Amino acid sequence: MGCGMGKPRIQQNKSIRAALLIQRWYRQYVARLEMRRRCTWNIFQSIEYAGEQDQIKLYNFFGFLMDHFTPTSRNLISHIFRENEICHDADWERYFCYKDIEVPASYSGPHLTIPMTFCGLSKLMEAFKHKQQLHARYVLQILGETWRLLRILPNINHVSVCHTKEITICGDLHGQLEDLLLIFYKNGLPSCEKPYIFNGDFVDRGKNSLEIMLILFGFLLVYPNDVHLNRGNHEDHIVNLRYGFTKEVLGKYRVHGKKILKLLQKIFSWLPLATVINHKVLVVHGGISDSTDLDLVARMDRHRVREAFNFSTISVFYRIQAREKSGRAHSSNWSRFSADRLCLARSSSVCDPFTLEKTGFKRCPNFSFLHKCMNVITRNASAQIVDLLWSDPMPQNGCIANEVRGGGCYWGPDVTEEVLGRHNLQLLIRSHECKQDGYEFCHDRRQVLTIFSASNYYEVGSNRGAYIRMGPDLVPHFIQYQASSTCRELTLRQSVGWTERSALRALRQQLFVHKSDLIGAFQEFDPNNTGVISLRHWATATERVLKLGLPWRVLRPQLVSRAQHGMVNYQQWIRELSIPEPKPEVYTSILETMYKNHSNLETIFRIIDTDHSGLISFEEFRQTWKLLSSHLKMEISDKAIADLAQSMDFNKDGSIDINEFMEAFRLVDLSSHG
Repeated sequence: MGCGMGKPRIQQNKSIRAALLIQRWYRQYVARLEMRRRCTWNIFQSIEYAGEQDQIKLYNFFGFLMDHFTPTSRNLISHIFRENEICHDADWERYFCYKDIEVPASYSGPHLTIPMTFCGLSKLMEAFKHKQQLHARYVLQILGETWRLLRILPNINHVSVCHTKEITICGDLHGQLEDLLLIFYKNGLPSCEKPYIFNGDFVDRGKNSLEIMLILFGFLLVYPNDVHLNRGNHEDHIVNLRYGFTKEVLGKYRVHGKKILKLLQKIFSWLPLATVINHKVLVVHGGISDSTDLDLVARMDRHRVREAFNFSTISVFYRIQAREKSGRAHSSNWSRFSADRLCLARSSSVCDPFTLEKTGFKRCPNFSFLHKCMNVITRNASAQIVDLLWSDPMPQNGCIANEVRGGGCYWGPDVTEEVLGRHNLQLLIRSHECKQDGYEFCHDRRQVLTIFSASNYYEVGSNRGAYIRMGPDLVPHFIQYQASSTCRELTLRQSVGWTERSALRALRQQLFVHKSDLIGAFQEFDPNNTGVISLRHWATATERVLKLGLPWRVLRPQLVSRAQHGMVNYQQWIRELSIPEPKPEVYTSILETMYKNHSNLETIFRIIDTDHSGLISFEEFRQTWKLLSSHLKMEISDKAIADLAQSMDFNKDGSIDINEFMEAFRLVDLSSHG
């Protein structure tokens, strides 16, 4: 009997051991997938932030050109720093006028009326679901009414949540209409009973940025007390030149696109900067810094912030500087000097007596302080807003410049504690950073919460989207989703593999465009020119060139197909990254430069194309390259530029089409190497 009892126990023990082995294998399998997923995420995010850093550098370069302008650079780019030539509200009213635009009988889209109604909004969303385009007349109607409403809103909206309703908070949407419609389907449409806060970055990257803007503006018009729109760092016309919104609008509205863009630029400058819920929760797009002062932010003339870099402001500054150098500012010209100085102050973002006193705008015989005055004015206003729109939290205490993005700062838990305490707040809700789960808490006592609402942001399956519901107890509740049906059908392994391949493809493109720099860095570790270096040196040199902060030694098997005994044949690897050689008349150095600075070049191209025709002359093309070469501090000969222009002019009409130009030199799909 005892022997008979032993067999079931033995069998049971075998089953337990088998189950433990399977469990251990599965945990290791999931851990490996998670490691791949995190590595993939780091690749996407590092490349994204490197692009933003490039954009900030280009932006600063334009500012430098304006500070040290030549007639050529002034004529080419001064318009991007200048508020539209329209100065007065009455002029803007006329510019917004849509009555001379006729709607043809053939138009099958929705017909809207002003004031906007919920019925009209429903028709608008239904049309967008079926990929119909709203007529330009109605677009201008919505934009005009939105501008009139935004002008009366404060910089910081204050909202209250009572015991009978919750408020919904959405993060970045980035032109992904499918995500917005899914949120409305799951959570309900905005209304008096269901208020919403949309926390910036409505546009760029996605294909339906304009549709998202029109829907949100429509709800704002119907429910002005219950729909709140915060400005994001992508609600900026210079950023839009790089990340797709400008191109989208001009593609959809070829006749009235330029006017629509100008009006959107004006509207973006009037978007509120933050929202406070029940005097306890701060909702802002990016974050804060150790110098954040919400009282100062509340007093700013927010729509004039960009005018801190206004060409007219800089012109005033140079008139003052010229008088200082000539010595004519000390006596009889003091009144004119003071008038110019007052104009300079009024062109800044803050014009209250407190700020003017702080910036030193008072009678002073030493005029060398003018540069400092400009910097202080800009810091007091523009830097406050840049911090609100661009900053990211970090786990360490302190506040440092955000060199990864190139704008704003990194701030730590101590800064959160101090700023929230000073303003009697208990929670900061921000967006700005894509999170794999759609949300993430950070800092001590979970005082900072990131919410991101664009699912599949980098690639299908890369991340979930999420939004927050918050009641009067101010406890956030999260709802996650995936807008793509394709993603929902993928297994975990398929999803990770899909996004990993996409990330590696993007990374190989980055490696290709830095090919020459990589060769130089590798050769420093190969003094005998053997073509082979150690894996450690390969990883060190690659990081030194790309500065992406990636685990290159871990990534080596996916990037370098042939490596033996810890050594990498970098010459062969570089050849694997190459694309077919260009035509003889196109200089290789220019081609590599163009690949490396593809986005910068397109941004400059669109800036120079002031009439948004999509065409620039050979001379404008030459100036584009001159600006780019100045930015890069490199020499490109006029002959080389002329040869490149000739090769790009496919129809030989003496002008270059931007779409053909970018398509002709688009990076090849390098997926075959991985």
